[in-house]
Amino acid sequence: MLDIKWIRDNPAALDAALAKRGAEPQAQKLIELDEARRSHVSALQALQERRNLASKDIGKAMAAKDQATADALKAEVATIKDELQFGEAGERELDEALKHALSVLPNIPLDEVPVGADESENVEVRKVGEKPDLGFKPKEHYELGEALGLMDFERAAKMSGARFTILTGALARLERALGQFMLDLHTSEHGYTEVNPPLMVNDAAAYGTDKLPKFGDDLFRTTDGRWLIPTAEVPLTYMAAGEIIAEEELPKRYVAQTACFRSEAGSAGRDTRGMLRQHQFTKVELVSVTTPETSLAEHERMTASAETVLERLGLPFRTIVLCTGDMGFGAQKTYDIEVWMPGQDAYREISSCSVCGDFQGRRMNARCRKAGDKATRFVHTLNGSGVAVGRCLIAVMENYQNADGSITVPEALVPYMGGLTTIGKAV
Repeated sequence: MLDIKWIRDNPAALDAALAKRGAEPQAQKLIELDEARRSHVSALQALQERRNLASKDIGKAMAAKDQATADALKAEVATIKDELQFGEAGERELDEALKHALSVLPNIPLDEVPVGADESENVEVRKVGEKPDLGFKPKEHYELGEALGLMDFERAAKMSGARFTILTGALARLERALGQFMLDLHTSEHGYTEVNPPLMVNDAAAYGTDKLPKFGDDLFRTTDGRWLIPTAEVPLTYMAAGEIIAEEELPKRYVAQTACFRSEAGSAGRDTRGMLRQHQFTKVELVSVTTPETSLAEHERMTASAETVLERLGLPFRTIVLCTGDMGFGAQKTYDIEVWMPGQDAYREISSCSVCGDFQGRRMNARCRKAGDKATRFVHTLNGSGVAVGRCLIAVMENYQNADGSITVPEALVPYMGGLTTIGKAV
């Protein structure tokens, strides 16, 4: 969420930033809403002051035995009381209108973010690793998995519908091994604290991490009003909500492996084959809570941590910076890491690392304070995939496939696979 005071002082800057994102100007509308709210509040304050003064005058009139004046003042106080009750309801409506208008406003891109309309204008930052020369026409992951008898889409559809997968045997273990490998790497080498968070959150947590109200259609809701998490970013980030953290304790770095749930609203017809775009998937998520001065350096550090996963697995990838038109709602700047998928003959996203500035900190009232200072300021937050486990499984299958349809286990995962070096057809 953006600061309305900043918007009042910088209306042209807001509209220019929105234009970079391909959005319509909003400054005038927001300022008018804010002025209406402030004017209303001023009028209520004037009424309250008059009520207080009239109440005092009642006492004076009673002391002077001026019953007529006292009665007139009592009638005035009663009228003001009714006006205040009505006015307070109006104030709540104006507050809600302004809050909603601010809550659907995207974050301001950093000046260094390339301006562009869509993904075609993203900019490649680096490319790491060589695409494998398999010596044969590579298959896609679902062809490999089904031929091995270890990936079942039909049974998953029978019990859950489209966009679900059942993994069995060595492929199920390979996915588990990938997640364990990532957690061990991030906790032992990258300084993240492992967390096992809830998979359901309330409205406040979803709102505080900018998933509501804009993305409600992308989430699954339970019958008692909770939300299944679309990513562990939500509970990990919201751990700081409502707190004042000593700046000496920052940054706080968290990592979690969780199931994630997304309705995939608006993705009809995209990636319908295989397990690339699922309603339920596993992801290792990285979250950092930092001071404003360190958030940009933390962004580079987080991205490097995610890249290390792919480097250790020997998977070719490229890192791109998203342009303003392709960047996520709450981000100031985003790096996407795209892994090479031989079966698709394309790079596909496997991690997205974003710095959000104080956008989420303001929404969830998470602040920090230097030792000895009275003043507080909003924390900066960052999130990134470290990485998407299901997509990493796909990348391993396609990059390490053999001509006979078997899959070689990457060296880094062999200890997690009980020494297994090759995955063959289920017996």
